[in-house]
Amino acid sequence: MRSGELLHRCRELAAALFDADTPEQVVLTGNATHGLNIAIRTLVKPGSCALISGYEHNAVTRVLASVPNVRLKVARFGLFEYDAAVSAFEQAMTDEVDTVICNHVSNVFGFILPVEEISQLCRRRGKPLIVDASQSAGTLPISLKNWGAAFIAMPGHKGLYGPQGTGLLLCGVQPEPLIFGGTGSSSISQDMPDFLPDRVEAGTQNVCGAAGLLAGMEFVRQKGEMRILRHECALRQELVRQISRIPRIRVFSGAHQSGVVSFLAEGMDVELVAQELAKRGIAVRAGLHCAPMAHRTAGTMETGTVRISFSAFNKPEQVKYAANALRAIVEKGRAQ
Repeated sequence: MRSGELLHRCRELAAALFDADTPEQVVLTGNATHGLNIAIRTLVKPGSCALISGYEHNAVTRVLASVPNVRLKVARFGLFEYDAAVSAFEQAMTDEVDTVICNHVSNVFGFILPVEEISQLCRRRGKPLIVDASQSAGTLPISLKNWGAAFIAMPGHKGLYGPQGTGLLLCGVQPEPLIFGGTGSSSISQDMPDFLPDRVEAGTQNVCGAAGLLAGMEFVRQKGEMRILRHECALRQELVRQISRIPRIRVFSGAHQSGVVSFLAEGMDVELVAQELAKRGIAVRAGLHCAPMAHRTAGTMETGTVRISFSAFNKPEQVKYAANALRAIVEKGRAQ
């Protein structure tokens, strides 16, 4: 019973944080990818047309590729071009489009996309919207109610500070089950229950993970999303300022950016740069970041990038340390 109460508290807090009408609209998933599979397979049917941005993660594009005969339209706009993004979606959202899918923040570049404006377009034109909030949950305002989204998916282990292997799917419409099995309810029927969250929560729940996710969301609520975002962005801006002075460094930075920044060291393999940073105790990610579409859009498909992500726990002195370490790595590479 205490486990059941904990799961309900987790749903209640998520509903409050992300503006869902009821806790039952909050489905507990294994990760954002799990949630996106449920959402996409509910709305995107064989032969239908889906409109996406040019910055989507494989958690979206691979799922779409698995649905037979799906037609894809891509709203095309440049990196950090916020107003152009709105125009691109407006022009591309024609009658043939059945579903719109967009990430809130690019996992590669930290580019904050105009989801609120896109949601308004969807509502005016009667198109269901799926939002991938993997990089925004916990830092940017998210409203299931105001956006009128069909689904919003997010992981627990990123900006919500929960354990890996946890996630949330906010449901504005009734989802179709992805996994079938016992739910502890309507047991006489061989169909999945027709009510949330039971309809898409088959099998025993990850109660331990939910306990950690609940604690993480309580931390976010106590700290404040905007306060966390301001902290992360201040560190990102200072890092950009410092590493932009290093010769041969190309930084991808602009307006409408979260606490994530990508860069390249001219003439140096991104994986090598990441390894050298790791030797100095700096954890980054390098390569294509499971988002080749974003790299094609930004023109970095051939090289990938090195990505640094900040959190509520990072400090200004770490920015200085990272910038000095990168300078030393580039100078060493130049000497060789």
